[in-house]
Amino acid sequence: MIRTGIIGMGKVGKIRASEIKKNPNTELTAVFDINKKAMENSGARKCHSLDELLNLPIDAVFICAYNHVNAEYTRKALEKDKHVFCEKPPARTSKELEQVIEVEAESGKILKYGFNHRYHYSVMEAKKIVDSGMFGKLLWLRGIYGKAGGNQYEENWRNKRTISGGGILMDQGIHMLDLMSYFSGDFVEVKSLVQALYWNVAVEDNAFAILKTREGIAGMLHSSATQWRHKFSLDMGFEDGYINLEGILSSTRSYGDEILVIARKQFEDSTFALGKPREERIFFDTDDSWKLELQEFVNAIINNQPVQHGRSQDALNMMRLIEHIYQESHFYNEE
Repeated sequence: MIRTGIIGMGKVGKIRASEIKKNPNTELTAVFDINKKAMENSGARKCHSLDELLNLPIDAVFICAYNHVNAEYTRKALEKDKHVFCEKPPARTSKELEQVIEVEAESGKILKYGFNHRYHYSVMEAKKIVDSGMFGKLLWLRGIYGKAGGNQYEENWRNKRTISGGGILMDQGIHMLDLMSYFSGDFVEVKSLVQALYWNVAVEDNAFAILKTREGIAGMLHSSATQWRHKFSLDMGFEDGYINLEGILSSTRSYGDEILVIARKQFEDSTFALGKPREERIFFDTDDSWKLELQEFVNAIINNQPVQHGRSQDALNMMRLIEHIYQESHFYNEE
């Protein structure tokens, strides 16, 4: 049995706690949060400090805290000989994460980062199709991830750069960038426009990026906090067809139905069929991403094997890509 502790019992921490309790190989031993009320009803020991939790005889730690402590807490947990699962973003900067990776290499422990979008059934099915080569070479991707913001958006900790490290791109866009890189490979060229268009915050509320891989695959990203209607879409164009991911299941269901659209290009009838190919639309009504992500972490610990998704190198690539987008736009002048 893997004895676990959770640092940070906010919304995500509670989701992790629920999945840990359901998994037959894990038990929730202890929790820590600076907000004592957040630890109520956890069913686990309530710790008064990070050190108290890390000094307990537990095997793994889940870090569900604010961005500015993610790197520090991860380092400390690894140094205490704990396996670590840390939510995204892994740090505020790539330099912070590089320090974590040095400790990871010395510790010999499992370190996994939470990029749970890869575990959605629509994404996994799309990945199978891409890898099969049935539509030929991938040519381009276009990703949009947007949300409404809300009445308390300007006061949210995610818009305090000293805490978050960045705005909507760091908070939500990082998921889309991870998926795009998952399908296309790493992006090495970047052109970008990063702006605060509406909200009175010191971080970006919109990020636009044009990306390119070494192989010439092109990508377009729009990460937005002024979408007003929650939106998730990832379109991919191939030599012989296309794949679209429309919507993604969440606890609120505010991003709509999760749909995978598949179509082969159709030139046979240039009068009626050109530009209107026959599409297959597959609906997914179950989100097991949290469960599947936890199970991969568990398997890595039990079998002493590397994680497949959310590796520290994946996380570092995302941080460097986000910094590249920021730098190209000169939104943060000090960079």
